[in-house]
Order: sequence, then structure tokens, then C-alpha cells
Amino acid sequence: MTDYLLALNPVWLAFIAGLFTWGCTILGAAFVFFFKQVNRKLLDTLMGAAAGVMIAASFWSLLKPALEYAESDYGSLAWLPVVIGFLAGGYFLRIIDKLVPHLHLNKPIEEAEGSARLNKKLSKSTLLFLAITIHNFPEGLAVGVTFGALASQVGNIDLSILGAVSLALGIGLQNIPEGAALSLPIRAEGNSRWKGFYYGSMSAIVEPIGAVIGAAFVMSMTSILPYALAFAAGAMLFVVVEELIPESQSSGHSDSATMGLMLGFALMMVLDVALS
Repeated sequence: MTDYLLALNPVWLAFIAGLFTWGCTILGAAFVFFFKQVNRKLLDTLMGAAAGVMIAASFWSLLKPALEYAESDYGSLAWLPVVIGFLAGGYFLRIIDKLVPHLHLNKPIEEAEGSARLNKKLSKSTLLFLAITIHNFPEGLAVGVTFGALASQVGNIDLSILGAVSLALGIGLQNIPEGAALSLPIRAEGNSRWKGFYYGSMSAIVEPIGAVIGAAFVMSMTSILPYALAFAAGAMLFVVVEELIPESQSSGHSDSATMGLMLGFALMMVLDVALS
């Protein structure tokens, strides 16, 4: 199986993986056709699990290999490009979060964030859509960077491709509740099921786009690989701390959300270690 995958261009692999993670979001968004509303406790638990998956992926699939790749060029200073990339990823998402209008799931429209001028012109559905889309892009980027790393001859490529597959699988699994978390509230606002499904599914269209960008960029400049892997990790962790954890803890189900995070972390860790 790994031989077949290695025969494919890493950019194509990244695109296929991005389509998979997008497909998982579409699956989650389709819940709107079967349910009228979401159980808040279940949603908080699943959002906590999504946070756990992303935290584990940030280390096992991104930061750890970033350090390993950096050792060949930086030696004892291998931490330097990783720290730079990590902080750059977080600050990049901070800028996007500051500029792009969006609304967190449990907030009234008056508390929309981002550009105040644009906030007044956009509907609540659009603002919710943008909130999910913002943190789907770094997920796609992370998938792309890991597959783009296959073009590097550092380390054991067979292990690298399995690690990339595990990252895509983990992100795809946590995308399922994210799709439902957007489509069901939009339906609950009085919109049609099809509108809820459309917004929920399209929120992750940026993932295959981000995956292709990440893979192509890393392949064109392999020297930036440690920076790119750490950048993706920083962006993902920003999303976890800024959005997923606060939202999962905001509705009185903090214990369930915390246990969900623990289970999500354990699942992603097992996936990454078992497939590496």
C-alpha cells in the first residue's frame, strides 16, 4: 500500500487527503437532514475531542518531525526554526482572526468578531460559516505540509507517509462533528435544511485548497520544511485555544468537554504512533 502511495505525486496525495477531510465535513453537515437540533452536551464533548485531536496532531505529526528535519541543518539549534515557524503560525491566525468577520457558535450576533464594518453587513449564517472556515484552512495546510514532506529524503519515507495518512484521518474524524456544529445551528435559526447543509459542507472547501498550497510550497522549497511544519502546528494550536476549548467549555458541560479532549488526544496519539 505504501509503495502505491509513494508512486503518486505528493501534491496529488495532499489533494486527495484534503478531499477526504472535506468529505468528512460534508458527512457531518448531512446530519441536518436527520436531526432538528444538536444536543449541546454531545456537541461540547465532540468539540473537546476535536481539540484533543488537533493538540496531539500538532505535536506528533508536526512539531516532532519538524525538530527531526531541522537537526540535519541546524544541529543543536534545531529548535530555532521550529520556534520561529510555530510563533509565525499563531500570529498569522491571530491576524486572520482580527480581520475576517466571524461569529462563534454560542455567541449572539452582537458579539461578532473581526472587521466591525463588515460584521454589520453579513448575516449570522455567514458569520458562523466564516468562523468555521477560518480554522479549517490551517487543518488543510497541515495535511498538505506533511504530504509535501514526502519529497524530502530525510528519514524513513515509509514512516512519513503513514504519519501523513494518520494526520488526515484524525482531522477527518474531528471534521464530522464540526460539520454538524455549523449546519444544525443554521437550521435552528429558521433556515432550510439545504441551506444548513450547504454552509456546513462548504466551510471545509478550503481544506483541499490549503493542502495543495502547503504541499506545493514545501516541495518547491524543501529547506523551509521545519518552518512549515511548525507554522501549521502554531496555526492549529491557536485555533484550539482561541475557539475550540472556550466554546466547548461555555455551556455548562466542562467535564464532558474535558474528557472529550482527553479521549481525542489519546485517539490521535494512538493513530500517529501505530501508523508510524
